[in-house]
Amino acid sequence: MIVTLVVLCEVGFWVLLVAGLALRYLARLPRAGAAVLLLEPLLELVLLVVTVIDLRNGAQADWKHGLAAVYIGFTVAYGHYTIRWADGQFAYRFAGGPKPPGAGYGRARAVHEWKLWLRTVVAAAVAAALLQAAVRYVGDGDTASLRMWQAGVARIVGIHGLIALTYTIWPKQPKQPKRGERAQEADGSGGVTGERPRTLTKP
Repeated sequence: MIVTLVVLCEVGFWVLLVAGLALRYLARLPRAGAAVLLLEPLLELVLLVVTVIDLRNGAQADWKHGLAAVYIGFTVAYGHYTIRWADGQFAYRFAGGPKPPGAGYGRARAVHEWKLWLRTVVAAAVAAALLQAAVRYVGDGDTASLRMWQAGVARIVGIHGLIALTYTIWPKQPKQPKRGERAQEADGSGGVTGERPRTLTKP
């Protein structure tokens, strides 16, 4: 049941996200859209409550309870970030909003990657805290699977840190235009040398 609930929470997250943004930008109902988006944290709360009840009813702590803790941790850290990203994309594509800025290149991209890593640290810390609470609750029972998840989130933090480090050591550079594209840009002809570029205002 826990695994099914995790899947339902993930599906529910995206359903509420799309519904909230559609109400905000397509139906022109910003308050209704905001109200729908505010329901997002309830999904994680329901998952947490059900997990606690499952353990209280005598269920053996296993990988499913660990998965629930990790899911909650990453939703806490990345949920608002994902909503804000989707909001920017939705506004740009359907409401004439400004084009969302990209992650950038060079130092800016490295800073962006380290900020994402900090979110992963927060996610891992929340998950580890929930897992530790479950370990204490179980007491003398078998907690090997819960501790395995704790070690797993620690590895995720390390791997993500290495990825962010690569953007610092080898900064990402913008793609250089190909030789043909450079020639087109130089003569401003859109690929036909010597021909005046056409516009909609001048014949």
